Amino acid sequence: MPSLAELRERYVDRARPLPAALEAELRADPRPGAKAIVAAIDRRRHASRAEGQRLRKMLRFEQALWAAGTVHVAGVDEAGMSPLAGPVYAAAVVLAPGTRLRDVDDSKKLDAKERDRLAVEIKASAKAWAVGTASVEEIDTLNIYWAGLLAMRRAVEGVAAALGAAPDHLLLDARRLKDVPIPQERIVKGDARSLSIAAASILAKTSRDALMHSLDELHPGYGFSRHKGYPVKEHLAALDKLGACLAHRRSFAPVRVALGLPPLHAAPTPTD
Repeated sequence: MPSLAELRERYVDRARPLPAALEAELRADPRPGAKAIVAAIDRRRHASRAEGQRLRKMLRFEQALWAAGTVHVAGVDEAGMSPLAGPVYAAAVVLAPGTRLRDVDDSKKLDAKERDRLAVEIKASAKAWAVGTASVEEIDTLNIYWAGLLAMRRAVEGVAAALGAAPDHLLLDARRLKDVPIPQERIVKGDARSLSIAAASILAKTSRDALMHSLDELHPGYGFSRHKGYPVKEHLAALDKLGACLAHRRSFAPVRVALGLPPLHAAPTPTD
């Protein structure tokens, strides 16, 4: 039998499958090192089973549609509705039936490094994906609610272009695209309940974050790389000190205060 160090490197660190005969030997081995290897492998198997159960739950909306013959199911989500600066982003992701993407979850539950890693995997694994945006000018003209829907519609149009045809069905995170003639389902907290929507949330978030890094270089002093334009204390202090830059949304109250503009009356938005 190889040394315990070799076994750990091969079957724990590199996570290779452990042959049954070798596992039996390790389980019968009284040495603490052997017991530690077995415990690590047991933990990995438990985590793998738990992840499998989570993915089955996250795919229940997609699986129901796939089983009914609806192949091109697009998950759609947006990012950047609340920030004071930068465009709003949206993404649409179509997964091939049977696709299982480990660790993909609501982008808000993941750190930046995990999101960046998963974005690469999503783009490589998806049947089609696309990102859409609505500019700061469009946000200020339409209001943020309608601009968010515009970004989502553009993402759907982009994924249709990538597929060569419109998706068969849309899964959306608590929104509805009434002007898009595609069957769709609105799922409350969809980015935590649908793998396709979660994948879209990651692509929208990572794409917008990359843009905010660029805006930080273009407009230094606001901290866009750190807070991505959200109305945190650092950002509000920078607004008070520097005033607003071209990247700021002039329809948002803190920006209007910094510019000495009067408040806007809230525009009505749909309740459904």
